[in-house]
Amino acid sequence: MTRTEQADIAGVLGRYEADILAEWLRIQQSALRTHRVDETELRGQAREFLSLLRTAAGTGNVEDISTREWEDVRRLLEDISRARARQGFTPSQTAMFVFSLKEPFFRHLRHEYRADVERVGAATWAATVMLDRLGLFTTEVHQNGREEVIARQQQEMLELSTPVVALWEGILALPLIGTLDSARTQVVMESLLQRIVDTGASIAIIDITGVPTVDTLVAQHLLKTVAAARLMGADCIISGIRPQIAQTIVHLGVELQDVLTKATLADAFAVALRRSGLSVQKAEKGRGPAGSGAARGDQV
Repeated sequence: MTRTEQADIAGVLGRYEADILAEWLRIQQSALRTHRVDETELRGQAREFLSLLRTAAGTGNVEDISTREWEDVRRLLEDISRARARQGFTPSQTAMFVFSLKEPFFRHLRHEYRADVERVGAATWAATVMLDRLGLFTTEVHQNGREEVIARQQQEMLELSTPVVALWEGILALPLIGTLDSARTQVVMESLLQRIVDTGASIAIIDITGVPTVDTLVAQHLLKTVAAARLMGADCIISGIRPQIAQTIVHLGVELQDVLTKATLADAFAVALRRSGLSVQKAEKGRGPAGSGAARGDQV
């Protein structure tokens, strides 16, 4: 790539900036008609990009956009790509911000050097390489932005899918639904331990009724959670042990050590009440509101 070609690109961008900008904006607005795009914001982004592109093309190597001369261009494209990823644009729609510049720019490039076919060809090729690499850069940034959004949403869903419920004073319940992997185990432990600290609970029930399968890895995750809760001063009861899960645990040879297990959450809750010195009694029929319900003291 010669300095002449770089100068030709920068020169056309400078001399025809207003015309290129107007045509480029029309193309973008047509391509993005299915999205609500703020025209003022789009115009500002396009004008800034053209200005930065002219400077970078005139001073840097148009075949290598990773150099210091292209830093400002890359930063602007990163901001635009990440914003569009959050707004729901596809990678193609995001890359179109750069690729749609080709049509108006090449038109003015051909017009400027129409008397020198070889010069037009060299400058066009150089500009094609430059814009293609910038367009691919926006796609990469967009993809990374989408992955960040997805990862954040997954983390939020993990936190929402592991609610720690206070069943009674000093008794917590953690109903698990879905697969229990290493990442989720970490969230489960953090949520449970934090609630133990906040409430001062002495008993935690981990209900695995909604866990489809229990293998060696899942059992190890459960034991880690139980061990962590014990270090915080809370005993754990595992409920939701269905016959199939019980058989699987036996076949795997998994030792749940001295962890108390129950078939249902109700059974585990009854044990937790007894350990807390509480009991459940039926209300007598025919008694009024004042006399019905739970008796005070150690009865619930």
